[in-house]
Amino acid sequence: MNMPDDLFATTRWTLVMAAGGAEAAGALEQLCAAYWFPVYAYVRRRGFTREDAEDLTQGFFASLLRRGDIAGLRQENGKFRAFLLAAVKHFLSNERDKLGRQKRGGGALHLSLDWQEADARFRLADKSSLPPDAAYDREWATALLERVLVTLESEAVAAGEGRRFGHLRSYLSFDREQIPYATAAAALGIDEGAVRVAVHRLRGLYRRRLREEIARTLAAPDQVDEELRVLMDAFQ
Repeated sequence: MNMPDDLFATTRWTLVMAAGGAEAAGALEQLCAAYWFPVYAYVRRRGFTREDAEDLTQGFFASLLRRGDIAGLRQENGKFRAFLLAAVKHFLSNERDKLGRQKRGGGALHLSLDWQEADARFRLADKSSLPPDAAYDREWATALLERVLVTLESEAVAAGEGRRFGHLRSYLSFDREQIPYATAAAALGIDEGAVRVAVHRLRGLYRRRLREEIARTLAAPDQVDEELRVLMDAFQ
């Protein structure tokens, strides 16, 4: 399935690597705001304490967002996921000996980072023995899927179908055998056939929005399928 050219013309992250300016800076800030937690979790898994990980994560994004031009940084094959991981590795290698100089609130950081929620999420996610790089991909995939669900919910609410979406969203993760269509049918006051059709359409929309979200982090449309496979493999 190919991505529309006009979609890629406006969403590919490599636009950030252009000459800079307010539009590029805003695009980078949006991407960082969406995918900061995998970076924080990666730093934690590198052995840093919660407090040091908070300082390092904030310092990293403050440094990244301060750059007026990041064209000199490696694009990591056009994938923002890989770029961000390479960038934080480089940052940690330089900052390990300077920990504490860039404390929270000490830079012009515009992201709103909920450290308490981040710590709780990390504790829940850190029950596997995955190495830091593999865990980073898993957290990235989780964050991406969460963003897709938020997008679908916002669209449903805007269309006056928020309640309907609330009863159908579970079918995006589970099949009929786990959640009988009769359950949603009874809650929504419609028959099972209507639920089946609605779930089929919602799954199709979910797949489209998922590919669109992945596209926003890539340099070219022919990378979407590859990136999707990588992210799904992260859950294996």
